Amino acid sequence: MIRAYKFLLRPTARQKQALGEMLRDHCSLYNAALQERRGAYRHTSNTRISYSDQSVQLKEIRAFDSECQGRWSFSSQQATLRRLDNAFVAFFRRVKAGQKAGHPRFKGVGHFDTVVFPRDGDGCRWDSTPDDRQTRMRVRGVGQIRVHRHRPAQGRVKTISIKREGTRWYVILACDSVSGDPFPLTGRRIGIDLGVTHFLTTSDGVHIENPEIGKRAGATLATAQRKLRSFPKRRRGRSKAHRAAVRKVAKLHATVRRQRLDFAHKAANFVIRDADVIACERLNISGMTRTPKAKPDLDNDGVFLPNGAAAKSGLNRSILDAGWGIFLSILAYKAESAGRRVIQVDARNTSRTCPDPECAYVAADNRDGESFACLKCGLIEHADRVGAINVNHRAGLVLCTEA
Repeated sequence: MIRAYKFLLRPTARQKQALGEMLRDHCSLYNAALQERRGAYRHTSNTRISYSDQSVQLKEIRAFDSECQGRWSFSSQQATLRRLDNAFVAFFRRVKAGQKAGHPRFKGVGHFDTVVFPRDGDGCRWDSTPDDRQTRMRVRGVGQIRVHRHRPAQGRVKTISIKREGTRWYVILACDSVSGDPFPLTGRRIGIDLGVTHFLTTSDGVHIENPEIGKRAGATLATAQRKLRSFPKRRRGRSKAHRAAVRKVAKLHATVRRQRLDFAHKAANFVIRDADVIACERLNISGMTRTPKAKPDLDNDGVFLPNGAAAKSGLNRSILDAGWGIFLSILAYKAESAGRRVIQVDARNTSRTCPDPECAYVAADNRDGESFACLKCGLIEHADRVGAINVNHRAGLVLCTEA
């Protein structure tokens, strides 16, 4: 099993400066390689430059610019060029599929936050001892950096990534051959229904309330963003006050992100400890949060009819604030490590179908907000629990077909 471990780095002031220079030089390499590809395609008879062509030039670039590019790991620079190549591969795939192209763009220094070392020991070495939480890692051009290892890293380290998040630095280890930690069997199967009022409802009727992390931080974040926008354009990026305002907004966003991630981990742990098989809905979150299409008025040119975009924007904000996608991804990998199974089923009409197998009446009027009342048999239940029960039933059908 492959697993990633993320640890906090504790660099000195000089090491922070060196890490920032490393990101800046890799960003410069990325942008230069992108400019070369664009220029060759536009001006040289639509010639395409591949990753191998640019990787061959690295030795000359490092020899010419030994003070900047020459002091960093060769393999990490190859990983940066491969990152650009992967962006172009995805671009041409989208073009071929007729999707929105999304051409690779130049990266600003503030938006290039990760450097990847493809192999442990090649430019970056992970030095750890089993009994020491304060360990160190060696990075070429930076030195030995202290790492707060809050848990042991199992398996064999394959790749190492150094990432900047705001003012913090992290190291991410991708390890393979990691053994699982199976939980004791319970002999139970449950279904879960994700919602906005209640973040999660199980088929047993247990509710986990939605913490509304983004909504609670909304007022503070709005104040910080208003202050940031109040600076005139001529002072943006130049004054000390503007830089402080940027750091304030970034810090608030990082706090919300960490709180949402922590809540998702705790909710996933609660679910996988309770059952051997967890059934959930197969959700298209990007489609659920898409802005409604404009409805032009055919009788009046340039006039559009109401399409409910204002009301939909509030629902979209609530769905994204709940973090369903983060929770489902965390639930999947935690279940794999714990020896549990997650089954995704069709989400259509789960909260509109009567959970009584002898009835199973489907109607939109069965549900009224958070309450469910079957128009055929008269069953009254909470709508979210009805959805979780139906999800559980559909997972049972999947298991029967597999058997």
